Parts: sequence; C-alpha cells; structure tokens
Amino acid sequence: MGTEFESIVDQYYQPLYRFALSLTRTESEAFDLTQQTFYLWATKGHQLRDRSKLKSWLFTTLHREFLGSRRRGNRFPHHEVGSVEHQLPTVSPTVVRDMDASTVMDTLLQVEELYRAPLMLFYLQDHSYKEIAEILEVPIGTVMSRLARGKDQLRSLIADRVSVSGKKIVPLNAPQIGASHG
Repeated sequence: MGTEFESIVDQYYQPLYRFALSLTRTESEAFDLTQQTFYLWATKGHQLRDRSKLKSWLFTTLHREFLGSRRRGNRFPHHEVGSVEHQLPTVSPTVVRDMDASTVMDTLLQVEELYRAPLMLFYLQDHSYKEIAEILEVPIGTVMSRLARGKDQLRSLIADRVSVSGKKIVPLNAPQIGASHG
C-alpha cells in the first residue's frame, strides 16, 4: 500500500489542504485536518470498493472531520438553508476577467463558512453539484442555494473592498512587469 498511498497523497494533498484552509482559516488546523484525512484513508481506505469515488471520499471525510471537530470544540451548529434563490444577478464574464485573484481569495475567506465550503468545492476544486452534495451531506437544492447566496455575499464583499480601497482591481490577465515572453 506504500506506493499507492504516496501516489494518493501526492495527487490530493494540495486540493485537500486548500479546502481545509478555507474551512478552518488557520494553517495549523488545516494541516491537522488534512493529516487526519490521510490517516483515515490509511486505516479505512481499503473499505472503498469503487476507486473512482476516491476524490469524493477524501473531501467528504475531510468535511466530516471538520464538522466533528467543531461540534466537539465549539458546539458548531449545522444549519440547513431552506430555499433556493432564483433571482440573484449573474456575474458577467467581464467582471470575472477583471478580478485580481489574490483579492478574490482574501475576500472568499470572509464569506460565511456555510457558503464558503460549496464555493471552494465548486470553483476551486471543480466538483459538480452532485459531488458537493455528497461531500457536504446535504441535498442538491441546498448546494444550489448555498452557492447562490455565497456568490451574492462574495460579490458584495468584493464591491465593498474595491469601494473602500479606492483602487481598481488588477485584471487576472494583466501582463506581469519584468515577465519574459520568450
């Protein structure tokens, strides 16, 4: 199992760590959560019959461990969102293209935890609604609602940040000063 385990760690460590960091907001807790997830894989992974579900299993396990640690430590309540917001404005491609990646990431960490996890899984980890529903153990309608509300909250936070700073966000595709084009 050594070589297979190392291969799995190599492939999934960074995405799992980023997801853990988005949940915990601290590097040490994210590290611990990621390590715990791989420990559980090492001890229970043999029970997974369908290896195509490995990615989903790892993210689901990490999320369950996060919720368990919050319940044990802080009595963190898990609230269901009842309705799906259908009338939220869409984000135009121009707005997305003009956003500075670091500003968006910093702002994403300010989004309420309930909405941040689905946003991270959808946009940064490329999970489908169905996969997110499995990972977070909520219905697809709840995933859709949390994504919609999370996007709305993210838009609002970015708008506030830009208006307060008074400076324009640098486009993602802006040329780098001193970058060589060889």
